[in-house]
Amino acid sequence: MIDITIKHLRYFEALARHRHFGRAADDCGISQPALSVQIKTLEDMLGTPLVERGPKQLRLTGYGEVFLERAREILKSVNELGDLARASHSPLIGRLRFGVIPTVAPYFLPQFIKCLAKDYAGLDPRPREAKTSKLIDGLLGGQLDTAIVALPVSEPSLHEETLFAEDFVLVRPLSDADKPVPNAKLLREMRLLLLEEGHCFRDQALSFCTASSTLPRDLMEGSSLSTLVQMVGAGIGVTLIPDMAVPIETRSASVSVARLEHPRPSRTIGMVWRKTTPLSDQLKHIAQTVRASL
Repeated sequence: MIDITIKHLRYFEALARHRHFGRAADDCGISQPALSVQIKTLEDMLGTPLVERGPKQLRLTGYGEVFLERAREILKSVNELGDLARASHSPLIGRLRFGVIPTVAPYFLPQFIKCLAKDYAGLDPRPREAKTSKLIDGLLGGQLDTAIVALPVSEPSLHEETLFAEDFVLVRPLSDADKPVPNAKLLREMRLLLLEEGHCFRDQALSFCTASSTLPRDLMEGSSLSTLVQMVGAGIGVTLIPDMAVPIETRSASVSVARLEHPRPSRTIGMVWRKTTPLSDQLKHIAQTVRASL
């Protein structure tokens, strides 16, 4: 009988997710040599390699890919057993593993945490900041209980709960403060600064500027809203940011903020979680509590 433990599966899943022994070890809270020993022990028990250890890149073997799929199913079921016990408590207690997208985290996360601390004293928040695609993978894989993202995500297995909606605002150099506010057509002719690909906020901003697939004439990219606003302050171009980011991002930049004409670009922020999670009722209650506090 092969004596594979849940710990073996968690270590292997982390390694498969990070494709790097050092990062996987950090994620698991153990040393890199200890993780290597555990993975080698697992391979010895199975009698076949799970990973190809290259000098610069780690790959899963064919069997490793199949094993990973089954391991994730088992870990998801194990996590849901724990969630069943937690679901018996009202209000919710214990760890809450949740994700937040980068264009929401710096501005909304403090308020969200304060709300949890006030109404859910027994909860241990464990936030993770990542792009939407990573958070959806974490939810589906059972590594996250819920995530705060821009809706809709259009994933059939996830429940979506709206928290709030907000407009986008135009950020221009301070010297442009008295100029007329451009419409979407004029904005396409300007040097527009947007987040790099992979951020849902980029796609939302582009959808306002383009009625077709044609990109604005002069498009530049940044890695964060802070970078974009500072670039605007330096006179490089203009950008769109969410309303919640204005107080923080514009306080140290020489920029002006303008409200766009109706219909203004906007987004809806909400919580998403697996429809099958035993914590569904508790997460819905958290969403309602946060919504009421805004």
